[in-house]
Amino acid sequence: MTNAILINVTRQETRVALLEGGQVVEVYVERKRDQSSVSNIYKGKVVKILPGMRSAFVDIGLEKSAFLYVGDIRTDIVDDFSQFFEEENEALELPAPRNRIMGRHDLHIDELLQEGQDLLVQVAKDPIGTKGARVTSYVTIPGRYLVLMPNVEHVGVSRRIENDGERARLKAIVEEIRQKGFGLIVRTVSEGASTEELRSDLEFLVRVWENIQGKREKAIAPALLYSDLDIILRSVRDLMGQDVEALVVDSPAEYEGIRDFVNAYFPKLIDKIQRYEGEEPIFDAYGIEVDISRALGRRVWLKSGGYIVTDQTEAMTVIDVNTGKFVGKEDLEDTILKTNLEAVKEIAYQIRLRNLGGIIIIDFIDMERHENRQKVLHAFTDAMSKDRAKNTISQISELGLIQMTRKRVRESIGRILSEQCPYCEGKGFVKSPLTLCYEIFRKIRKMASPRGQKIIIRAHPVVAELLSDEERPGLEELEAQCRVKIIVTEDHSLHQENYEISSL
Repeated sequence: MTNAILINVTRQETRVALLEGGQVVEVYVERKRDQSSVSNIYKGKVVKILPGMRSAFVDIGLEKSAFLYVGDIRTDIVDDFSQFFEEENEALELPAPRNRIMGRHDLHIDELLQEGQDLLVQVAKDPIGTKGARVTSYVTIPGRYLVLMPNVEHVGVSRRIENDGERARLKAIVEEIRQKGFGLIVRTVSEGASTEELRSDLEFLVRVWENIQGKREKAIAPALLYSDLDIILRSVRDLMGQDVEALVVDSPAEYEGIRDFVNAYFPKLIDKIQRYEGEEPIFDAYGIEVDISRALGRRVWLKSGGYIVTDQTEAMTVIDVNTGKFVGKEDLEDTILKTNLEAVKEIAYQIRLRNLGGIIIIDFIDMERHENRQKVLHAFTDAMSKDRAKNTISQISELGLIQMTRKRVRESIGRILSEQCPYCEGKGFVKSPLTLCYEIFRKIRKMASPRGQKIIIRAHPVVAELLSDEERPGLEELEAQCRVKIIVTEDHSLHQENYEISSL
């Protein structure tokens, strides 16, 4: 299978892998105890307004209050939405349309909202790191072929449908079937869809919206009004394009559930649903476990011998390109260009596989020639064009830096599958044993009246060994100066940076 969706289901978690050209390009993980809330619709309550930040906190029933920015608040001051409507995000991670208040500083959030006010909101971004979910009052409900936008009078067609004739055909159909009071986005997967398929999808979405409105009237905030499909059915709805040859799932129960769902809503796809019956775990059989392991690594080697290093911080992600073992066969500029061009493909692949988002800065090896810098920029732009997430790429700088942004609504794979190192607490390094030895010496010198006493040092084995061996002369000098007896003991339970000094 060249293009396929593979689904691994266990009691604790579900993992979905999208393959393109036989290579895994996207991985999604959803755990039972930590399910995504993106696209869920809530009746929330405004708990705090922050005029200085032009935002508010809304209680939607999650652990942390959600963040609502002033530009995501629906008002009667509506501007031109056409650019937003026609620029569909393939993963249905739709940004909220921006109205005129984004550029108007005379309107304040406390003029639009009041504390204690009930508000219909939709989650646009899951809680990421220490931040709560981000919500918007612009509601969008995704279907297989269409995205419904209540209370908006506009029709847009995904820009990924490039054939002008097909775009015109789809827009004409949707204009004909659209009900007053609803806007629609025609999704990329609609290419080739019939009028009946589009009409059926629209009727289903309208029923969903009517159900939400009915619940809204009865519910007491905070309350969940609509929950998006689980990760398995979302994969069918959002990832099953015409180029996907098969969806393979290793759970008999989920296989039957997917077939029932597809039979009811997308009968054309039924022949693509397959059950995996191999003895080897499905992700091992297709080599996906290896790719996931690589996605957690800091350094990724290139075939030439060069490598890229990825560092993800709270504010941004930085990717560095190095020649490594690659020395080239011609001049230095040619070696650098070849390394950068090879790195371009791997970086684009890693960004998508790791689901990196926010601000990303890529430090390519510095090139002297302007035409070489443009070659790298064009190659990178082309490589990122396959990404379904919306991204914006700036020009390459004189120093060989490319700055870009990529829309992020969920945590990266690294954040989901890993946690902060308990040793370095996210710093990426710990104090060296030698530094700790000298720190211990200084603390003993500062101890009050240690003369005639026994000093006991409990330290990590690595530090204790260094104190008793290479740093023994320093220890003996300290004993003579302070007239004490120092005893060093190993404690395997201690963190390398921790130690205890006590006196008898």
